[in-house]
Amino acid sequence: MSLWVEILVSLLLLVGGFFALVGSIGLARLPDSFTRMHAPTKATTLGVGSVVVALLVHGSATAGRPQLGELAISLFLFITAPVVAHVLSKAAFRALRTGSAAAPGDVGLADGKEPPPGAAVGAAEAATRAAGSTRP
Repeated sequence: MSLWVEILVSLLLLVGGFFALVGSIGLARLPDSFTRMHAPTKATTLGVGSVVVALLVHGSATAGRPQLGELAISLFLFITAPVVAHVLSKAAFRALRTGSAAAPGDVGLADGKEPPPGAAVGAAEAATRAAGSTRP
């Protein structure tokens, strides 16, 4: 294996590790579920994608032929990550609308706090607010 391939693989692994670290820190440090979901879906997708591309380059250089397994892994990753993020965001939005947000830092009516201005509120909750009564 040539020096340039080793340098390329090393750089891809470092970039992948950096993005995975940033995504993990974002998952732990960001305040609510919508922003916490953004960090791992974007940053770690790039991180894992970079590591898989490094594996693809290393395996192709070592074996002398293209490695299709790593290519399939990267395609599966880039197709499924946005779908999972969309499903999680719909679940979090539905929990916010119904007032059953339970994760720490999430805003909802279950903890007695009002949602921030501009947050979507269900029709039943809007009618309750208009009538002047509050939730227990």
